[in-house]
Amino acid sequence: MQTLAKQVLEHATGAPEGTPLVAKELLHLGSRAAVDQVLSRLVQRGALLRAGRGIYVLPVESRFGIRAPSAVKMVEGLANQRGETIVSHGAAAANALGLTTQVPMRAVYLTSGPSRRLKLGAQTVEFRHAPIWQLIFPGRAAGEVVRALAWLGPEKAGAAIQKLRTKLPPSELKEVASVRSRLPTWMAQEISALVAAGGCLTHG
Repeated sequence: MQTLAKQVLEHATGAPEGTPLVAKELLHLGSRAAVDQVLSRLVQRGALLRAGRGIYVLPVESRFGIRAPSAVKMVEGLANQRGETIVSHGAAAANALGLTTQVPMRAVYLTSGPSRRLKLGAQTVEFRHAPIWQLIFPGRAAGEVVRALAWLGPEKAGAAIQKLRTKLPPSELKEVASVRSRLPTWMAQEISALVAAGGCLTHG
C-alpha cells in the first residue's frame, strides 16, 4: 500500500499544477479498490485535497507554505480530462472587457458538462451547465463578448456594444457577427444594428 501511495503521488507530482486526479487514470498502478483506498488515505494525511466526489488535486508547496492549486489551472485540467468546454462566466467576461467594475466574488464557470461544485481548499469553484451558444469561441475575445452580453441582458446590451466598438479590434466584432444565427434574437438584433450602422465592421 505504501508503494502504491508513493506511485500515486509521483504521478500527481509529474502532472501540471491543478491537474485533477481521478481513480480511473490510476488503474495501471493497482486495482480500483486499492486506488480508492490510497486516495482516501492521502487526503487524510494532507498529501492530496479532495476537490469533489472522486476528484483529487495535489496541493502546491510554495515558500509561503502549502496552498490549493489555482482555480484557473484546475479548470484547464478538468476541461482537457473530461473533454468539456469550460469558459468564464458572463460576469467575469464583462469585467475583463471593462463593461462593469463589479468583480465576481466567487469562481463561477460555464460548462458543456453537468452543473457541480468543487472545493479547492477554502474556495468553492462552481460549474454551471450552459447552452451551446454561450460556450462559443472559448478563450477568445469574441466569446467573452457573447458571454458578457448574455449576462448584461437586453436592456444593457446596446450600450455595451457601442462601448466595445472602441475597445475591440474589428476582427473580433466581425467574429461575433458571424455567429448571429446561433444567438438569441435580442442579441442578434443588437449586433445586426452595429453591422447596419456600418461602424468598423464593414471596413476593417
